Amino acid sequence: MQVIRGLHNLRDEHRGCVATIGNFDGVHRGHQAILDQCREQAATLQLPVTVVVFEPQPREFFAGDQAPPRLTRLSEKVRLLGEAGVERVLCLPFNDALRGLTAEAFIEKVLIAGLGVRHLVVGDDFRFGCDRRGDFHLLAEVGERRGFSVEHTRTFTVDDDRVSSTRIRTLLASGNFEAAARLLGRPYRLGGRVVSDQKLGRTIGVPTANLPQPVRSLALHGVYAAVCELPDGGRRTGVANIGWRPTLGSNRPVLEVHLFDFDGDLYGQRLTVFPCAKLRGEVKFEDFDALKRQIGADQQRARGYFSRHALPHSTCDNDDSLPLASAPLAREAVTSDSSAGPPADHDDG
Repeated sequence: MQVIRGLHNLRDEHRGCVATIGNFDGVHRGHQAILDQCREQAATLQLPVTVVVFEPQPREFFAGDQAPPRLTRLSEKVRLLGEAGVERVLCLPFNDALRGLTAEAFIEKVLIAGLGVRHLVVGDDFRFGCDRRGDFHLLAEVGERRGFSVEHTRTFTVDDDRVSSTRIRTLLASGNFEAAARLLGRPYRLGGRVVSDQKLGRTIGVPTANLPQPVRSLALHGVYAAVCELPDGGRRTGVANIGWRPTLGSNRPVLEVHLFDFDGDLYGQRLTVFPCAKLRGEVKFEDFDALKRQIGADQQRARGYFSRHALPHSTCDNDDSLPLASAPLAREAVTSDSSAGPPADHDDG
């Protein structure tokens, strides 16, 4: 699959395609249904499928820190789009120049002159352009004059409700990883490259792999029973802490994973982490000893969870074997200093 960054990198060979436009955050089953529509028409026209995305996402541009967290960072989104049969991704920088385009200018500059679109798939509620005049009807009208067709997306539902990134974020926040996986079409996962950190975990016999996370890609906060996929494809169970580490202090969010019964060097390696059950929210403890006691309790609860679900510590065959909980595990008492914690815009419970 080819990733084209910006209109200035479009070439003659990129013209002529079946396209769709959107955030595609999570590339969930609703998005996959849209891509199925694109592939059907692309097969008929014998043209490639192109997806137009924006970076940052428009809501992030306008709302800043108040924008909802992403389900997938850009690199993961691109990978998932490729797996769904997309041949090209056009990533447009969402900046003042782009937001200043009228609807007609966007159609002319991006869709016609840039991509030479032959068929476009968009939602019938799709809006664009600085004047907000851009909608399905305008696209269809221009397309009829300029030689491209427009098709609206088919609504995709699960349990009688439309699948959306917002709905998935709500399920994740509530600890319902089982339902979130049904909407995503796969278990929710995070990942990154292991970096060297303070190594405080080693001093108490709980070494962790630390994977820094982008601020906007943190749909979860708290402590979770998790399965970690290693570079060799093997999977191990453990405990994952996702957030700002309020007791120790951190200037950026981090994913920390302690793997049960594992002794190996993971620095510089890429890991994939599947949160399976929420143990508790993020808490600022009064001192390191209190944190140490809670870490021990977290490990015990996570081991108990995986023992009840009979997942071996070594490997598991596929994503279907992951024991995803439908709700947080029963809460236990947590000693904390309620006067302090992660920043106010983050969930600490």
